[in-house]
Amino acid sequence: MTITRRNLIKAGGLLAASGAGLGVLGGYRAVWAATPMELRARKTDAVIDGASVTKDVLTWNDGPEPPVIRVRRGSRFAARLVNTLEEPTTIHWHGLRIDNAMDGVPFLTQPYVYQDDSFDYAFSPPDAGTFWYHPHCNTLTQMGHGLAGLFIVENPDDPTFDDEIALNLRDWRLDGKGRFIAQFKPRDAARSGTFGTVRTANWKVAPQYDAPAGGLVRLRIAITDVTRIYEFALEGAEAKVVAIDGNPVPVTVDFDTMMLGPGQRLDLIVRMPDAEGATARLVNNRTTSPYEIAGFRAVGQSLKRDLREVGVLPANPVAEPDLDNAAILPLELSATAEAAPATESFCGSLGYNFWAINKVPWSGDSPDPHEPLYELKQGKSYILEMANRTPHIHPIHLHGLSFKALESTEGHVPANYTDTYLIRPDERVRLALKADNPGDWVFHCHIIEHQKTGMTGFFRVT
Repeated sequence: MTITRRNLIKAGGLLAASGAGLGVLGGYRAVWAATPMELRARKTDAVIDGASVTKDVLTWNDGPEPPVIRVRRGSRFAARLVNTLEEPTTIHWHGLRIDNAMDGVPFLTQPYVYQDDSFDYAFSPPDAGTFWYHPHCNTLTQMGHGLAGLFIVENPDDPTFDDEIALNLRDWRLDGKGRFIAQFKPRDAARSGTFGTVRTANWKVAPQYDAPAGGLVRLRIAITDVTRIYEFALEGAEAKVVAIDGNPVPVTVDFDTMMLGPGQRLDLIVRMPDAEGATARLVNNRTTSPYEIAGFRAVGQSLKRDLREVGVLPANPVAEPDLDNAAILPLELSATAEAAPATESFCGSLGYNFWAINKVPWSGDSPDPHEPLYELKQGKSYILEMANRTPHIHPIHLHGLSFKALESTEGHVPANYTDTYLIRPDERVRLALKADNPGDWVFHCHIIEHQKTGMTGFFRVT
């Protein structure tokens, strides 16, 4: 069965408080966080394309790839960002419904962190799921050079599976010798975005992972790329969808294909092949030539598990909106005639305006005065009536709040809560939320070139 909006609508911390350590999660280095942990933003070298050394890669701590941080839902997490880069930076905790002061957005929620300075983040994640963290300053370059790591919040009530593999999916803009090239082209930024030249999972081209033969494996997928939209498919194995964008689906459904964009996440339970040495492949079909993202090799004697064992994950405590008394907020995504932003800053624009929300372009993360898209009353429910007036797909992301789609001109919509909606060209959709988290919350396209050339705004919850 193809995972579509129709199918989904039918379907209806701290783990080690005493210290910190390193572990391996599906071959990807994981940090079991202590309080507080340090995240030192720095430059490093890494072999990205499998052949050449790439200089000026950005990471946190030892690297080269950023750590996978794992915490427990509801437990206190604290991290000190120490900036050793030659430019300001911040950390945004993508998808987490935390205090506004911890959201990591310069000029809106915190000052940016200068070189040799630090900032302390502390919060208790209310939701379990697959999330990630990245800068919200000079975003295109810093994310494009590597600053994007996974943040996994565990629910002790979740079922135990036979293995778990986490995948951080992203492109790199490198030349044939592994050197960085320009992060974007203006003509592409005004269209679907500038794609990378090297496609990786966990900073490797088509990595291979071992997993128990005949076992049930939780596959956590996060798209941390600045541009690429994926159409996922799994070859050589069967799987069920259990969560999208950190939130469990109301009923598990069989997985065939699914399209997701930058910023989004997908949790699958994969039933590995029985024969030792047999492989399954996660592929991206949204390219002229489909390519392998990662492979999974069955090892050992078959555990003979059954996908029918997989049930619904416990729901996150997201407040249900009151649809009968919800206020309507129109939102229009469009191109703009304004050619350039009003001001420049370290964290500001790319020098162009191509996009707008409600006819107003804003690059975000800049000091120019800007009014919120709407002011929301805390505790009140709202329906965002969003229309895409452009010929391009936009993954629209909302900080600090979760919403769910009610209906769309494209047909049925998934019933789970989310923080990102992939809106199609000319689509109109209604998104419902309860404004239960006070603060200024950014609302933007997560194709970063679109964000930084105008498709950004924010809601103020008071």
